[in-house]
Amino acid sequence: MITRLLFLLLASLISQTSQAFCGFYVAKADASLYNQASQVVMARKGNKTVLSLMNDYQGELQDFALVVPVPEVLKEGQIHIGDAKIFAHIDNFTAPRLVEYHDEDPCQPRVMYEMMSKSVPMPAAAMPQKAKSDKSLGVTVEAEYTVGEYDIVILSAKESDGLETWLQSSGYKIPDGASAALQPYIKQGLKFFVAKVNLKEQSKTGSKFLRPLQFAFESPKFMLPIRLGMINAKGPQDLLVYILSEKGRVEASNYQTLKLPSNMDIPVHIKDDFANFYKVMFETQVKKQNLRAVFTEYFWNMGWCDPCAAEPLSPEELKQLGVFWLDGNSQRGMGIPVQVTRLHVRYTPDSFPEDLVFQETSDTANFQGRYVLRHAWQGNPEQCEAAKTYFKQLAERHEQEAKTLAELTGWSVADIRKKMNLDDAPKTGGADNQWWEKIW
Repeated sequence: MITRLLFLLLASLISQTSQAFCGFYVAKADASLYNQASQVVMARKGNKTVLSLMNDYQGELQDFALVVPVPEVLKEGQIHIGDAKIFAHIDNFTAPRLVEYHDEDPCQPRVMYEMMSKSVPMPAAAMPQKAKSDKSLGVTVEAEYTVGEYDIVILSAKESDGLETWLQSSGYKIPDGASAALQPYIKQGLKFFVAKVNLKEQSKTGSKFLRPLQFAFESPKFMLPIRLGMINAKGPQDLLVYILSEKGRVEASNYQTLKLPSNMDIPVHIKDDFANFYKVMFETQVKKQNLRAVFTEYFWNMGWCDPCAAEPLSPEELKQLGVFWLDGNSQRGMGIPVQVTRLHVRYTPDSFPEDLVFQETSDTANFQGRYVLRHAWQGNPEQCEAAKTYFKQLAERHEQEAKTLAELTGWSVADIRKKMNLDDAPKTGGADNQWWEKIW
């Protein structure tokens, strides 16, 4: 089995306004839709960053190798083992979602009011032999730790070939030819955080999966070195980045950042096919940009949501993800000093030739990937004059929904019309109908 070198990811030294809306959440598009999608949480304020990495390694645990460029030699206290459940929570909270509404009876007198519907939450190898500094390879072991189920060394290196040789000769299973990917980081004077699984310690966790690794560090640069993960990539890679900041939306500064098409009415049959719809829709938008864009899927204050795909994270959960600026008096509500930006990237070595660099903007307008189902009123078109107008407008709305779905996904509009049974739409009895339609 080919082993994987997890790319990941440490920041190194080197709109349209969305209105608040009431609705009923019915489905979400979370990380489970994507095979081998890497997930990263970054909590960032000033030059201080806490980075949490969710390892998606699925091979033999003794083959696991994680190599991360770091700005300095990390002390043991700067490294922590995270909770995978919190990753799942922030993923669910920020996931693009499907909501549904039901049309009102057009024959009933309309009363102007706001429905403040309640948000619907979702249920929520043995120790490696210690290698001595190998001067001939230009590699120095700066520090060694065992943290949870991981055996960790911090390395410095002078030559990328020497670092690759040292890693392989020391039992770290990394792909051949890694030196080309390591070289830019060595030139920047970075250190390397290297981890492998301590099988004895891992067995004590009782888990078949690796828990997230977390790092706390200071660096003036706000970036993720994704290039290292492309060494043994097979096809395009998916990366979900959840960024916790104090004030504004976060975007890439060296790649185009786009908001996904959102707040669109789509046919109601998508309710039973939302996962497939979202995967195809995202792939279509990515292809339109030639895999050269970063997509915003969500931006919101962490204290509230509307509609909610999951409850907001608690202050304690935010603290565990590294939000060090949240004081003990902060309570969930209509606003706390924590914003969450969810970015989704699909990339290849050719489409993303540089590491991701981020910037916090002054934009505070809420945004979420949101797709709307509107169920038609099931009454009689002849019940009242307003009903006749309603059904005429309904036919136009259904046609627009079909065209919207075709545009988002590239699916045949004719096939979509067929699934929507548009030919069976009720007759309105209006001026556009033939005279005999009024008889029977």
